[in-house]
Amino acid sequence: MNAAFRFDDWDTPVPTANPPIPTVNRKFSPKMETPDAASLAPTNAADKRIVNGKADINQLAPFKYPWAWEFFLKANRNHWTPLEIGMAQDVHDYQHKLSAAERHVFENVLAYLTTSDILAMRNIGLAVMEKMSAPELQIYQARQVYEEALHTWTYQHCIESLGLDQQEIYNRYRVVPEIHGKIALANRRLERVMRADFDLTDRTNLHEFALSYFFFAVIFEGCWFYNGFTPVFALQRRGLMKGAAEQLQYIMRDEVLHCAFGIRVIRELLIEENLTLDPDALRELWDEAEAAESAYAGYILREPILGYNAELHVQQFRFIANRRARQVGVAEPFPGAENVLPWLDEQANLRKEKNFFETRVTEYQTGGALAWD
Repeated sequence: MNAAFRFDDWDTPVPTANPPIPTVNRKFSPKMETPDAASLAPTNAADKRIVNGKADINQLAPFKYPWAWEFFLKANRNHWTPLEIGMAQDVHDYQHKLSAAERHVFENVLAYLTTSDILAMRNIGLAVMEKMSAPELQIYQARQVYEEALHTWTYQHCIESLGLDQQEIYNRYRVVPEIHGKIALANRRLERVMRADFDLTDRTNLHEFALSYFFFAVIFEGCWFYNGFTPVFALQRRGLMKGAAEQLQYIMRDEVLHCAFGIRVIRELLIEENLTLDPDALRELWDEAEAAESAYAGYILREPILGYNAELHVQQFRFIANRRARQVGVAEPFPGAENVLPWLDEQANLRKEKNFFETRVTEYQTGGALAWD
C-alpha cells in the first residue's frame, strides 16, 4: 500500500522531501500571545437563547433547555435500521395481491416520501440548525438530520426490495403536479430562511423565520407526514404490505418526536422574543397546506381503496391540524373537524406484543411518552 494512504502508522514520522525549516526565535509578545480578556470570562446559561444567543455555542452545559437534551436521549433510545424488518411477504403482496388502485396508492405515497425526507434533512441541516444558538438544540437536530437520512434509506430499501423503477419513482415529484405541488409549496416556504445571511436580529425576518419553522414542524412534519403514512397503514390493517407499513411505523415515531420538539421550540421562541404569529399569515399557511393536501389525496386516491378514500384523508388532515394548533397555542384552523380515523394514533402508539420469531418487538418509548392534547 502506498504510504500516503496508510492510516495505521500514527507513530511513524512523516517523511519530508525537504529539510525542516529552522525555528526562528522570537521575543515574547504579550499582544500576540496573551488571550483577550473577554475570552477568559465564563459564560452564563441564562444568556442562551433559541436564536441570537450570547452564550458560547460550544459549551453544552449547564443546560438552559434540558428538555432538548431529553429529546436527544429519547431519540437515541429509539434507534433502528430498515434492514431489521423483513420485506419478503411485501414482494408477494405487491406482485400478486394488490389491485391496480392499491399499487397506485402505494407507489405514489413512496414517491412523495422519498423527496420529502431529503427536503426535511436539508432544511434542518442547512437552515434551522445553523440558526439555533444553544448547543443542546443543535445536538438534537443533528440527530434529526441523521434520522431524515435514515428514513430516505428506508424508502430506498422498500424500492429496491420491491424491484421498482428507481428513476421513475424518484422523478414522480417532478412530473406529477399533485405531488410536485406539496414539494413546491415547502420549497417556497422554506427557501428564504435557508440563506446563511438571513439576519434574525431583524424583527421582520425573525417573524418570517418563526412562521417558516411553524410550517416545517407543525404542518410539514406534524400534519403531512403524520397523515401521509395513513394509506399504507390502511393496507396493513387488511394484512397487506406489512413490512413496508412497519418501516413507516418506525419513521412515524421519529416524526412524532420531531414534531413535538419543533412545537416546543416554537412556543419557547415566541415567549423569548415576545413574538406573536400573525393570524392572517397563519390562515394563509393553513389554506395553502389544505389545498395542496386535497389535490394530493385526490390523485393518490383517485380510486378509493377498501376502507380508505380521499375525503377521509382530507378530513383527517383537518383534525390533525387542529390538534397541532392547540399544541402550539394558536387558533384551530378547521373548527369542528372530526377524528374520522381513530385507529391512526394507534399506529404511532403501538404497544402490541409481536411474535419473536416473525419480527423484533417494536415497543417504542416515543409514542407512549408524548401526549397530544
